[in-house]
Amino acid sequence: MKCINNRADQVTIAYIGGGSRGWAWKFMTDLALEPAMSGTIRLYDIDEEAAKANEVIGNRVSQRPEAVGKWHYETCGSLKEALTGTDFVVISILPGTFDEMAVDVHLPERLGIYQSVGDTAGPGGMMRALRTIPMFVEIAQAIKAYAPEAWVINYTNPMSLCVKTLYHVFPNIKAFGCCHEVFGTQKVLKGILEKTMGLSGIDRRDIHVNVLGINHFTWFDYASYEGIDLFPVYRKYIQEHFEEGYQEEGRDWKKNTFDCAHRVKFDLFNRYGLIAAAGDRHLAEFMPGDEYLKDPETVAGWKFGLTTVDWRKNDLKERLAKSRRLLTGEEEVELKPTGEEGILLIKALCGLCRVVSNVNIPNSGGQIANLPREAVVETNALFERDAIRPVLAGTLPETVRELIMPHVENHERILKAALTCDKELVVQAFMHDPLVKGKKAKEEDVRLLIDEMIEGTKKYLPEGWTKA
Repeated sequence: MKCINNRADQVTIAYIGGGSRGWAWKFMTDLALEPAMSGTIRLYDIDEEAAKANEVIGNRVSQRPEAVGKWHYETCGSLKEALTGTDFVVISILPGTFDEMAVDVHLPERLGIYQSVGDTAGPGGMMRALRTIPMFVEIAQAIKAYAPEAWVINYTNPMSLCVKTLYHVFPNIKAFGCCHEVFGTQKVLKGILEKTMGLSGIDRRDIHVNVLGINHFTWFDYASYEGIDLFPVYRKYIQEHFEEGYQEEGRDWKKNTFDCAHRVKFDLFNRYGLIAAAGDRHLAEFMPGDEYLKDPETVAGWKFGLTTVDWRKNDLKERLAKSRRLLTGEEEVELKPTGEEGILLIKALCGLCRVVSNVNIPNSGGQIANLPREAVVETNALFERDAIRPVLAGTLPETVRELIMPHVENHERILKAALTCDKELVVQAFMHDPLVKGKKAKEEDVRLLIDEMIEGTKKYLPEGWTKA
C-alpha cells in the first residue's frame, strides 16, 4: 500500500467469501465510487467458480468510466495465496447452506420456538455458531501465519462469536465486526424528526448516538441532532403512533420480509427507557419466547415477519440468475452508494480521514463498564490511520444489562462447546436462552431437539460431534 497526496494506491484486500452473490456486488460498488483508493482485490471462496464469476464482474465494473476507484480483481486458490502480503481481510461467508439454515430456523418450531432470523441468538444462532466457529478457527490461523498485520473486517453472523473466535485463536489480531443495524435506527430517528419538525434532507450520519450493547441487541442512551435531544421527540412520537408504528417511505413489512413497523423498538423504549438499535426481527430473538415471538399471530401483531428459509432459497435463485446476467454483460451492477461504511472505514485506516462508527470488538478496554472484559461488545470507535480507538460508552442500566447477560454467558458456552465438541455445554446454552426459557421447554425435549439439529448440520461439523 502506498499513501501520498491524500490517496491510497496499491491497496491489497483479501476477500474471504469472494464468491458472494449479493454482498460482494455492494462491496464492488462502494470501491468503484471511492476516488481516493485503488488496488487489488483477491477473491477466495470454497466455490472457486463463484469467485471467478465475481472476478469478471468486478473487473467489468472497474472498467466503466463512472468508476472513479480502479481495482483489479483476481481469484486465489488458497487462503495462503489470498492472504500473503495483504493490507486488509474481509470475511463474508455463508456457513453451510440454506438446507442447514432450515434446520436452524424451523426445527425448533416443534417446541413452539419461533425465530425471525435465526443467525445470531436463539437455537438457530447457536447451532449456526457451532459450524461457523471451526471455519473461523481455520481463518484466524491462516491470518496469523500469512497476514498478521492486516486489518480484518468481519461481516459474517453470528457476529459476536465470529469476532470472539478470531481473538481466541490469535489474540493480537487486528479484527473488528461491521454491522449496519445501527444505521437503520439512525434512519428511523431521522424520519421521525423530519415528520414531526418539518425538516428535510437530514443525513443519518448527523444523528449522533452513543451505542452500547452486543451485536443485534444494541441500544442508544443518547441521540442528538444539531443540539436537539431526540429522546423527547422519540417518546412523543411513540405516544401518538404506538399502534401503527413507523414505516419509511416505500417500505412495507407485509411485502418485504426484512421490513418492520418498529413496534418492538417502541415497546422496548416504553419498558426500558433506551432506544433499541437493531431491526425488530433481530431484537425479538433476544427476548423471552413468550413475548414478541410467542406465535406467528403475535409476530404479525407486532408488525414484523418470520423470514422463512424457503424465502431465502427463492431469493438465492434470483441472485444466481442475476449473477449469470452480470457475468454475460446482459446486466450491469448499479453504481450508487449502498449506505454501508466498510470502504469508509478502510479509507480511515489508510489514514485518509477520521471516522466515528459502531464496531464489534472485545470489551478489553472496558468500553461498556458493567459487561465482562472478555465479551465482544458493540460501541462507537474512532477510526484513523492504522488504529481503532474504542469510545467509552458508559454503563448499561441494570434492567438492560440483565437482558444482555444471558447471551454474553452463552457466547462463552458455545465457543467452548464448538472447540471441544461438548454437547452438554450446548444443552446448558439452550436451557439458558431466553427464547427457550420463555417456552418453558423441558430438558429432555431440548436434548432431543439438539440431537436432531446436530444430525441436520453434521456435514459442516468437526468429526468430534459424531462421538458426542
